Amino acid sequence: MSEIMTTKELAKYLRLHEITICKHAAKGNIPGIRIGSAWRFDKEAIDRWISEGDKKAQKVKKSKPKAASKAVKVKLRKKRKS
Repeated sequence: MSEIMTTKELAKYLRLHEITICKHAAKGNIPGIRIGSAWRFDKEAIDRWISEGDKKAQKVKKSKPKAASKAVKVKLRKKRKS
């Protein structure tokens, strides 16, 4: 049987603040279920989530910063001349 964790227990397990846990859970970034005003988390699901995140992090490539649009560059030039 899987272990169900409270927000406080998960915060301690992940070494994060409880508010951070709640914010990520509300956004759907952390697997959890809301019961009334309280969040509950399945430890096995959290461990899978961490493992999958580790695999995704290895696949992420560094992207080059996007160049500013031409309109933005024109505005900046006008401000500098003023």
